[in-house]
Amino acid sequence: MKQGIVYIMTNDNNTVFYIGVTNDIVRRVYEHKNNLIDGFTKKYNLHKLVYFEQFDLVGEAIDREKQLKRWHRDWKINLIKNKNPDFRDLYEDLI
Repeated sequence: MKQGIVYIMTNDNNTVFYIGVTNDIVRRVYEHKNNLIDGFTKKYNLHKLVYFEQFDLVGEAIDREKQLKRWHRDWKINLIKNKNPDFRDLYEDLI
């Protein structure tokens, strides 16, 4: 069984958010930071990892991702601020 990780990326101004799921957070954030994948994060320059949660099962992570995507913007911001009040890029802590 594979673990799953839900993560939130943002831009330098913390104005646009992307919520995703992966089983390898270091690889996935590296891809976002280096614009290796076309899509939303590349289009809006979302290169800063500001939040992540780890789950034992990828299905749990997918369920959490769906839940967070339905949340209001303010709820997402409060979630991030609870663990990362300065919106610091957490990627450096992972590598």
